[in-house]
Amino acid sequence: MATGTEEVAHPVQAAAVMNLLPNRPRLLALGEPTHGDGTLLDVRNDLFRQLVEEEGYRTIALESDCLAGPIVDDHITTGRGSLDEVMERGFSHGWGAWEGNRALVRWMRAHNARLEREGRPASERVRFAGIDGPLEITHAASPREALTALHRWLAAGVDPGLLPSTEGTLDRLLGADDRWTEPAAMRDPARSFGRSAEARELRLHADELVALLDERAPELIAATSRDEWERARLYGRTAVGLLRYHHWMAARSPARMTRLVGLRDQMMAHNLLALARRGPRLVSSHNAHLQRSRSTMRMDDGQVAWWNAGALVGARLGDDYAFLATAIGTLRHRGVDAPPRDTVEGLLHALPGDRSLVDARRLAATLTDRPPAARVSPWFGYAPLDPAHLAELDGIVHVRDVRERREE
Repeated sequence: MATGTEEVAHPVQAAAVMNLLPNRPRLLALGEPTHGDGTLLDVRNDLFRQLVEEEGYRTIALESDCLAGPIVDDHITTGRGSLDEVMERGFSHGWGAWEGNRALVRWMRAHNARLEREGRPASERVRFAGIDGPLEITHAASPREALTALHRWLAAGVDPGLLPSTEGTLDRLLGADDRWTEPAAMRDPARSFGRSAEARELRLHADELVALLDERAPELIAATSRDEWERARLYGRTAVGLLRYHHWMAARSPARMTRLVGLRDQMMAHNLLALARRGPRLVSSHNAHLQRSRSTMRMDDGQVAWWNAGALVGARLGDDYAFLATAIGTLRHRGVDAPPRDTVEGLLHALPGDRSLVDARRLAATLTDRPPAARVSPWFGYAPLDPAHLAELDGIVHVRDVRERREE
């Protein structure tokens, strides 16, 4: 090709990924331009297995409910629960029904079981985490689960006099969960409970509980374990994040939607930074949550722009954060046919083979005299690469044809 695209393409293999990067990052993010079962999950699973077996990665983190994630992690580390139960309860967004996620959990449990039989140390076993809050853009869970779990954990480990409240007080302030999950609140802020007197008081209690958890860290870790303390910190982050999200659900401000989408990614970023302290980890989520540049989205009230999880984490970690964006050629079951030749996807579609790892910065350098056009998607659920962000990527995983699982 005239662009020299072949010269910057490699097989999608763990070693090739590491060769693109200045060092082995604590967080390696693999983005995707659309969600769905099939080819994209196969690519993710294959890469994670290689990273585990060849590069020392031990954890995969997905864009799924962070409070449900421990159900999956407990299963793959201890065998607790059946696979069917884990897939139903351990994933949000309905993603437990996807065969690609089921295959991932099945492989992780089998990998750990083999290590157990061989007497290998627990540090070599693979782990699972969810990074999303228990929410969607349009609604959020009650903070009850996270706040109550944090209070109970602390009550079992510290002098009760140090706690800012009793569990009964929290239960009274929380009230019925349906006042937090009111579906009409997204359209009508007045229907949200997030700025009530009870919600304001709960934010103070949550802040005090998190401060106590950090203040007593040495004795709590010694009495339990670092894993248990880290899980309690997850409860704390989630409780604080949900209360903040509900606060903005109740706002009558032009910045309301910008704050809501930004808060969701901020919760993701906090979860990722907690994982990074014990890296290295592979992270799988939408490109828009992991890219280094600002994300944008058109909504009913206009376009919103916010700093996503990848941008927030990248600013903190520097070279310890790396981002591979996934680009696709076709998604025919969604009406996305072969890309125009003058787009980034069109250039990549001409590569041989079904999957390629592309050096994004070298590719961008070859296109300075003829910037590619932006691809336009006929389907709202697929977001093409923005050619203006090409030089900010550490690499591109190109998948020529994305197929549904039932077609395979």
